[in-house]
Amino acid sequence: MSKMVISTDKAPAAIGTYSQAIKVDNTVYLSGQIPLDPVRMVLVEGDFEAQAVQVFENLKAVAEAAGGSLNDIVKLNIFLTDLGNFAKVNEVMSRYFQQPYPARAAIGVASLPRAAQVEMDGVLVLAD
Repeated sequence: MSKMVISTDKAPAAIGTYSQAIKVDNTVYLSGQIPLDPVRMVLVEGDFEAQAVQVFENLKAVAEAAGGSLNDIVKLNIFLTDLGNFAKVNEVMSRYFQQPYPARAAIGVASLPRAAQVEMDGVLVLAD
């Protein structure tokens, strides 16, 4: 088994004891991303849609640093502080993914780091 840390300055630096992603063989485990601007390390301004877009952009940057893309994601977990945003997250997700879509879970949570409204993590598999 080969284990490699994936890191990019195009996504927020880790704000705890974790890596942006870990690659094991051809599988990449993406850590949770919240809507932090990777340059200023503050939450993006705006509504839920702006936060969801930033999360997808952060995931995209880490996926690309690993040598893949969002379309290589096979499992996506979405954590929402308000499940009323479910339809909006679907709409934003449709801008970033095409069929076949990844397996996915949407989970309602009481709170997220830095008072974010959304966080996502995932698993991607790179072509051999």
